[in-house]
Amino acid sequence: MSRNPQANPIRLTRAQVREIDRRSIEEFHIPGVVLMENAARAVTAVALEMLRGVDDPSVLIVCGGGNNGGDGLAVARHLHNHRVDVEIVFDPNAGNYRGEAAVNLEIVRAMRLPTTSIWDADIPLAGGVVDLVVDALFGTGLQTPPREPQWIDLMNEYAVPVLAVDIPSGLDCDTGEPLGPACVRATRTVTFVAEKKGFANPNARQYLGEVIVGDIGCPRELIDAIAGRPPA
Repeated sequence: MSRNPQANPIRLTRAQVREIDRRSIEEFHIPGVVLMENAARAVTAVALEMLRGVDDPSVLIVCGGGNNGGDGLAVARHLHNHRVDVEIVFDPNAGNYRGEAAVNLEIVRAMRLPTTSIWDADIPLAGGVVDLVVDALFGTGLQTPPREPQWIDLMNEYAVPVLAVDIPSGLDCDTGEPLGPACVRATRTVTFVAEKKGFANPNARQYLGEVIVGDIGCPRELIDAIAGRPPA
């Protein structure tokens, strides 16, 4: 993971992110589940750092469908294995989880980790006090205002740090502007492979918090080629 600001950091568009993922899997034969596992470990490391010094920590992890939600499910089991109490809010429609995300949903279910439907409006009260919220609701693929923004509002209402997975939910990857009236205001954001194009927008800083780049194992040569950076 990288925290140090660079003079000319790589910043990727939504389309470039998808291309790197696709080619890492198809051309370099890196299984998608390995990329997701690496992403989850990067987020888990930062989450544990944010929980340092907290006795009996508790974490609420809000998982949407798709790969961002799959990342969150994987983070949940890693935190559980570090003896952190986790409460997972997820989409109970298993059909919304495919591929690697579906694999992690099955693991979470096999481990019998606590889960609650994302449609259950009582979860903020039922969950009790938490020490950290992990935002794995929407990822870089979001291009329209969230249809159900209430969970974004609820995450912002918790008086605890928020850790965003890849990008704060509701923020446009390419512009760095909220897609609608609701956008997560993260304390830290662990973004994968490289910063996103929209992160250069000064207005995005209030939503991103501290940005940390997590290495998920995509080949450096591939990232440089797609970003248009000449070889070192």
